[in-house]
Amino acid sequence: RAGGKRLRPVLVMAAAEAVGADAKKVLPIGLALEMIHTFSLIHDDLPAMDDDELRRGQPTNHIKFGEAIAILAGDALLAEAFSCLANNLNGIKKGNEIIADIANATGARGMTGGQAMDLEAEGKKVSYEELRSIHRLKTGALITVSITGGAKAAGASEEQLAALTKYGDAIGLAFQIADDILDIEGTTEQLGKPAKSDIANEKSTYPSVLGMEKSKKLAKELVGKAFSALAEFDAKADPLRDIARYIVNRKN
Repeated sequence: RAGGKRLRPVLVMAAAEAVGADAKKVLPIGLALEMIHTFSLIHDDLPAMDDDELRRGQPTNHIKFGEAIAILAGDALLAEAFSCLANNLNGIKKGNEIIADIANATGARGMTGGQAMDLEAEGKKVSYEELRSIHRLKTGALITVSITGGAKAAGASEEQLAALTKYGDAIGLAFQIADDILDIEGTTEQLGKPAKSDIANEKSTYPSVLGMEKSKKLAKELVGKAFSALAEFDAKADPLRDIARYIVNRKN
């Protein structure tokens, strides 16, 4: 079993709880998003992308099963994710809207588009604004839709959705900054994947654009913004607050 943080399903459930719903109600959304995330990792590790041989402390899919099976495994997970959503959101008022949101966050207007921009930026100097745009799509889109998906399924008000979207935007960028920092400061054993791979692939990262200290400061500022976005929520949103803290303090 490959393990993993399961961050996106946890966010789905925590967002539902924050607006007063039973987290079990949104489990299919969390499951679908974890399948989409796993598909993206399998493809991201391929030789044509980041060419990594280790993920979560184990050989990557293409190393163990070959490139063709890795490509097909990712394709199958993506299809299965939307099958899971279509088969389980029929009774939810905004079910179709949630499915469309997740499709947009996954495709060219979200994660996949961000990954393409990230590849295009390899070996080039990019501005902070360009880097932020890349990572809002590559990492942030799927994190934010995890929160809004759980919240919409739970019947959140427009005001609650607006606040939770701000929270998602903040922690999505904070998560990527923390990843960039860990790639430099972490070890392969801690990370479960090759350390300093961003440097090897000549990727544009927050430390390479802003420097390490400014990157750490920005991550903390974003966590502060996340907390501010939750100001009108009561203790039911404490799991979301805990996740914001975890994102910048984690070691993998």
